Amino acid sequence: MRRIALPALVLAALIAGPAFPQQGYPSRPVRLIVPYPPGGAVDAVARLTGLRLSEQLGQNFIIDNRAGANGVIGGELVARAQPDGYTLLSTASIHVINALVVAKVPYDPVKDFTPVAQVAAGPLLVVAHPALPASGIRELIAYAKSNPGKLTCAISSRGAAGHLATEMLKFSAGLDFLIVPYKGSGPAYLDLIGGRVQFMMDPILAALPHVKSGRLKALAVTSSKRMAMVPEVPTVIESGIAGFDFYSWYGLWGPRGMPRDVAERLAREVNRMVKQPDMAARLTEQGFEPVGSSPAEFARYISDEMAKYTKIVRQAGITAE
Repeated sequence: MRRIALPALVLAALIAGPAFPQQGYPSRPVRLIVPYPPGGAVDAVARLTGLRLSEQLGQNFIIDNRAGANGVIGGELVARAQPDGYTLLSTASIHVINALVVAKVPYDPVKDFTPVAQVAAGPLLVVAHPALPASGIRELIAYAKSNPGKLTCAISSRGAAGHLATEMLKFSAGLDFLIVPYKGSGPAYLDLIGGRVQFMMDPILAALPHVKSGRLKALAVTSSKRMAMVPEVPTVIESGIAGFDFYSWYGLWGPRGMPRDVAERLAREVNRMVKQPDMAARLTEQGFEPVGSSPAEFARYISDEMAKYTKIVRQAGITAE
């Protein structure tokens, strides 16, 4: 497993390169690389962001889905792009988790990028097959302890937010169950709905339709407070695990060395965007919390989250593959 020195992260990440003026930015269309296919949570946040930034800045922000290798293909495209603000990365927290669980990431997720702004955060929904004899986290824990090694949990991929949240639950509650990795949430849901695995943690946007259809049941959300989108679903904290809150978070990055004034301009526009009632409502309706930040705030947040992820990875004994 590659180890990253956290103090160096803060110094390496703090904002962009030298501040030299980019008059009239943006003066041409901006490419927004989304390192996952259309239809998922990362893509949903990117499309909302791209549309509103296009309106606010008067230039097209073109969504370019470059899926593959757990987000690494799209990430590498941005890491190698000209740092002029016309190629940006719109992705989620897995961008920094990859460095902890993937052996050969061809870039440093902090040193090779300019943090621009956090856009949103979204908790995960804990969903289960209806046949699982548990209506909440307490019952899930009781079942797992009564049946050590028999409970099965799907994860959409190694390093996804759901993977680390599952490891966090496993460690926090002292449970013994099998984690089954898949290549994407689609195959994972097929097996979960089919009863071949028993539960899963995934972003609300992806999980809730299966709950509404009756094919799965919701046990808890991983946020610190209940979500307006699913007000009837308790938090994991309410269910008995103190301090358990876990979010997948979404943001914008540019290549290393992007001019500071460009990063700050984009951050101001993101902050303006998430404060607009209609945009906040659209994000909330899809299970996200609008955030917004400056480049410096985003850099600090990334460093704090990487410390949290590193602790989970070490506790769980996850090694890079």
